Amino acid sequence: MLRHMNGEFNRIAHEFAHAHGLHTTDVQALIAILDSDPGEPVTPGVLRERLNITSGAVTACLDRLERAGHVRRERDPGDRRVIHLRYAGRGRQVAREYFGPLARGTEAARVRFSEAELRVAARFLAAVNDELDHLRS
Repeated sequence: MLRHMNGEFNRIAHEFAHAHGLHTTDVQALIAILDSDPGEPVTPGVLRERLNITSGAVTACLDRLERAGHVRRERDPGDRRVIHLRYAGRGRQVAREYFGPLARGTEAARVRFSEAELRVAARFLAAVNDELDHLRS
């Protein structure tokens, strides 16, 4: 079931990438930026580590995403050498429109479960993600 769900998520990400002239790596970068902790801004170096790609590939990816209006680069006011990556307003709007049906479908599935069932499912998914993180290192 997880493989099927992952395959469908990948299909949707590929379709989004194709519809917006992006690479699938660009979509992975958008997800990493969107899912980042607001207190810990994503830098190009962090993105390179998360996606396991070269710094040159990160630069090319960010250039495409910036040109398409999905992200913006901001200099850290405390250290102008540091660049923070932010999800741009236009990019959020495009993503919301495209992924709205997926979000509504996810919500329709979620409401069919009790809070206790959702906590168990969340614990399971967290454990799977922990195991995947161990495989990465």
